Amino acid sequence: MKAVVYDAFGGPEALRVAELPLPKVGPGEVLVQVRSAGVNPVDWKLMSGGMDALLTFVFPVTPGWDVAGVVAAVGIDVPEYQVGDEVIGYARKDFVSGGTYAEYVCAPVRTLARKPAALDWDAAAGLPLAGLTAHQVLRRLGVAQGETVLLHGGAGGVGQLGVQLARLAGARVLATASEANHPLLRSLGAEPVTYGDGLADRVRALAPGGVDVVADFVGGVRDVTTAVLAPGGRHASIADRSVIDAGGSWMWVRPDADDLAHLARLVDAGELTVRVAHAFDLADAAEAVRLSQGGHAAGKIALRVSR
Repeated sequence: MKAVVYDAFGGPEALRVAELPLPKVGPGEVLVQVRSAGVNPVDWKLMSGGMDALLTFVFPVTPGWDVAGVVAAVGIDVPEYQVGDEVIGYARKDFVSGGTYAEYVCAPVRTLARKPAALDWDAAAGLPLAGLTAHQVLRRLGVAQGETVLLHGGAGGVGQLGVQLARLAGARVLATASEANHPLLRSLGAEPVTYGDGLADRVRALAPGGVDVVADFVGGVRDVTTAVLAPGGRHASIADRSVIDAGGSWMWVRPDADDLAHLARLVDAGELTVRVAHAFDLADAAEAVRLSQGGHAAGKIALRVSR
């Protein structure tokens, strides 16, 4: 099979297309023929070696944890799926090696759910990691009806889904973004706030008593968070471990089949949408990663592998 790999830590220039054998399908695993793979910031952070102390790498590494595709084979004791089923997954394993930037990926059943019928392959591949991140952060924070929530990074892939999920919980949502992305945030039901110098003052102007919940999806904004948080408020970050020192939670998304199935049901019910900003061919993975590194894609980035 064709797969994108890197043989040592580095930047996008380290990526190459290689011919690899089909992955073995173990007990409790599913072989997925990849239709589309999602590109996420964690992919290039892993590639850079920035998480070498946290995770085990087996080279050559095929990047990617987000996938949408068709079941090609099932392992022992997998009653949940059969060949031909359309699935999505946050296919993170216990080590970093055989990822989703490939024609086939082997994924544990615990990472998969059925593909929402309402999404095309590219959008479906953009749901798992971003959707699970937003869902699990907001659930940990206990967002409730009538609360005011501030989302740092509202126009990104995680942020857009976070806005929608917080609104579904009945919260008032403030979300930071560049002015160019304010119309997008308004269309999702958020009140946009321009990031940068003076952000705390702009948030306070909208919420003079402070906000009940802050979810940080970008990092580097802890001081703003603590400045605008109401007494007794809660906050968490997926990008800044130092929030622990300020009474917040630092979170790492978990694969969860039930959570992913819940998100898929919301999509099919018309309550959750996934916006794809850019799609690339598998051979152009390096270009897709560079775009992700730029941090200005207002939506998900997909790699189209097969159709």
